[in-house]
Amino acid sequence: MKKLVLIMMIASIIVGCTGKSGKSDNPFFQAYTNEYEAPPFEKIKNEHYMPAFEEGIKLHQAEIDSIANNSEAPTFANTIEALEYSGELLNKVALVFYNLQSSETNDEMNKIAQEITPKLTEHSDNVYLNDKLFQRVKAIQSEVETLGLNPEQERVLDKIYKRFIRSGADLNNEQKAELREINKELSSLELTFGQNILAETNAYQKFVTDKEDLKGLPEGVIQAAAEAAKEKGKDGQWLFTVSKTSFIPVLQYGENRELRKELLLAYVNRCDNNNEYDNKEVINKIMKLRVKKANLLGFESPAAFILDNTMAKTPDAVYSFLNQVWTPAVAKAKAEAAELQKLMDAEGKGEKLEPWDWWYYTEKLRKEKFDLDEEELRPYFKLENVRKGVFDLTTKLYGLHYEKLEGMPVYHKDVEVFKVTDDEGKLIGILYTDYFPRPGKTVGAWMSNFKEQYIKDGVNHRPIIVNVGNFTRPTSDKPSLMTMDEVETLFHEFGHALHGLLANSTYPSLSGTNVSRDFVELPSQVMENWCWEPEVMKTYAFHYETGEVMPQELMDKIQKAGTFNQGFVNTELLSASLLDMDYHVKKDTADIDVTAFEKASMDKIGMIPEIIVRYKSPIFKHIFEGGYSAGYYSYTWAAVLDADAFQAFKETGDIFNREVAESFKKNILEKGDSEEPMKLYRAFRGADPTPDALLTKRGLK
Repeated sequence: MKKLVLIMMIASIIVGCTGKSGKSDNPFFQAYTNEYEAPPFEKIKNEHYMPAFEEGIKLHQAEIDSIANNSEAPTFANTIEALEYSGELLNKVALVFYNLQSSETNDEMNKIAQEITPKLTEHSDNVYLNDKLFQRVKAIQSEVETLGLNPEQERVLDKIYKRFIRSGADLNNEQKAELREINKELSSLELTFGQNILAETNAYQKFVTDKEDLKGLPEGVIQAAAEAAKEKGKDGQWLFTVSKTSFIPVLQYGENRELRKELLLAYVNRCDNNNEYDNKEVINKIMKLRVKKANLLGFESPAAFILDNTMAKTPDAVYSFLNQVWTPAVAKAKAEAAELQKLMDAEGKGEKLEPWDWWYYTEKLRKEKFDLDEEELRPYFKLENVRKGVFDLTTKLYGLHYEKLEGMPVYHKDVEVFKVTDDEGKLIGILYTDYFPRPGKTVGAWMSNFKEQYIKDGVNHRPIIVNVGNFTRPTSDKPSLMTMDEVETLFHEFGHALHGLLANSTYPSLSGTNVSRDFVELPSQVMENWCWEPEVMKTYAFHYETGEVMPQELMDKIQKAGTFNQGFVNTELLSASLLDMDYHVKKDTADIDVTAFEKASMDKIGMIPEIIVRYKSPIFKHIFEGGYSAGYYSYTWAAVLDADAFQAFKETGDIFNREVAESFKKNILEKGDSEEPMKLYRAFRGADPTPDALLTKRGLK
């Protein structure tokens, strides 16, 4: 996932101008002295954020006023470029704060977020509802054909103009005042939604006191649970949480059905327990406000408003696309459920397949069909080796090289830092990796920036990128040994990292991952295609004890099992995508009974009871806080693109083909949002993709 950092002003602004003098001990008021302009995390304290935010808002507002009140006629330079390169201090503190609020937060930071978020929202409105400023932008837009702008300049002008329109610049004063109130309330509610999830996630602890209840679990899982319990003062017990690295192995291997049920339900029912962290009423309020906002801006629904600025364009297009994949996916899921039920029947217990049984019997079936056990694979997936495998892959494809930097400032001891250069030794960017779960970190995996790439005054400012995960922690006697899903996730997030690292745009708002949401997942998902190719596995799949490469026999089994359980995987994903759309095509502000709404949505599409939607509504962070509202379909949309894109490599007979890789780099990874996404894709591939490659790849055709 590309993490959409909450900076509610001009998207992804990064500049080189001055803040306060260096007299203050606040590190945000001083230039970063690190060679790579990395934040001095060791100096940043919670008390530094609010003064920096407030001063940043003040300085940025002064810049906005100066642009808006300029007595000179509006030009591209004095208005559009001035906007693009404004707001340095505000962006500087926001990038650090919101990144750390996701990966290394605490109660004090959460309070700061609650305080500053409405102020940032108000400031954003002060920018985009500034009529004088809008009239200058509008004047330039009306003369675009006579200005002699290059394509990138035309693109950024169009993007800024549309951002003003979509932010309400054309509304009357009464409507603008209403929009301000909506935006203010929405920003607080969305923040609350995410904070509730983190709080309820951290609150759940399941201590097991009888080792017999752990029957079937791999020894490494048992050891990790014992160490976790010991850290909590419960020596001799075993601690399980709703972190996926903790409870998923129980679902896969635990013979205790009641324990499987308890942990799965604890995970899916977070924020749905009618307590202080319950998100159902939060969702109700969010959706009412989103409908009001869409209607105010001239759209019949939030989805119509959101999708107007994407590749898909309309809700009908998204539904049509999703249904093309849903029908074969749920049909395959039903067939898979029938197979699993047969396994259960053979045990003679008279039990019916339930969601907490699916993972367990899937592992049994995988073993039966392919003689493949995920636990047999994990010793070959040492995290450091997998990461090096990704490094080596990008060296072959794009000529990138990685050097670990010691002594760099980091925000947690788990974080490592790498310098990325090209074949000629030229700096590409800096990469931070932060891979293990902890109480102050949001669940999931994502990529973000501490510094965006941009070009100003002839200087190409290189980015600082961070990849964050929640992968299996090392134990006292074992390194981090990854699951297959974790391996894929590491490759996925590294694709986002490449999109940021290889960015080569003049303007910050066009740089790297600042593209439409249904295009942003292409670079990430295409990377997943390489991870199970034997030629790639031979570069990272080494047994952590012996150093021996994974036997060819095991690699062959992985290949043969490539489409196994894809009915489940795609049904789980697509049901969430359709649920997201159902919420956001809503046209009225009537109350929503979240539980009933979700059930009706699932009943409508024929969701089978043996599978739970990937994210039940109260924990659907992507759409209620993470910036993917009416956009969760983008994972499947991008999958169509990535299946077709990888085929370009396959067709050459060389999955490391440098010529094809160079084309992908030049037309996709470097370009950011400098041109329409489909135009960029056609430049790479020569034609539009169809779902056929995806359906074949996933065994749905």
